[in-house]
Amino acid sequence: MRQLTDREKRTLRFGGIGIAVYLLVFGGMQVFKSLEKKRADYKQLTAEANGLKSEIQFYQDKAAAVKKLMEAFNLDPAKLSRTTAVAQASAAIQQTAAGGGVAVTSIRESAGRPSSKELASVQVETAGPVPAITSLLGRLQSVGYPLVVESVQITAPPNQPGQVKMSLTIVIMDFEPWKKGEKPNA
Repeated sequence: MRQLTDREKRTLRFGGIGIAVYLLVFGGMQVFKSLEKKRADYKQLTAEANGLKSEIQFYQDKAAAVKKLMEAFNLDPAKLSRTTAVAQASAAIQQTAAGGGVAVTSIRESAGRPSSKELASVQVETAGPVPAITSLLGRLQSVGYPLVVESVQITAPPNQPGQVKMSLTIVIMDFEPWKKGEKPNA
């Protein structure tokens, strides 16, 4: 093999440098594109994770709100039974009244209106001191059954000062649609 001249050596050096620069530029571009794709994939995955996190937080907030309401009203729709709900609600109303120092003089149950999604209507006659009667109205929300006080009539007996008689009409709502997740018509 013959010896290369200085000019040929210089040409080979420039050619080698040119090929090295070419490989570095295009190889660097490929590496840059690969890293950019990984960065975009990471951003997309992070956005999806944040979306799932906010969706989970939404449901956790809803569950916490429902739990708070269930505790505040002492109501658990999963434990309610339609066959015994009216009797149990009536007993719970009587226990609440007795616990507050109010005497239940009579209680009458009648069938509810299916069109209004009522299980039953209960008419309760009570007697007692004014503070006990008024506190009973506030405690009815926490008896553990879906109750709606439809009417209240308070009268004062003429021969008993400080005592009042109260007649309540309480509607026990049908809780089955709540269990099934039906949307209200309101």
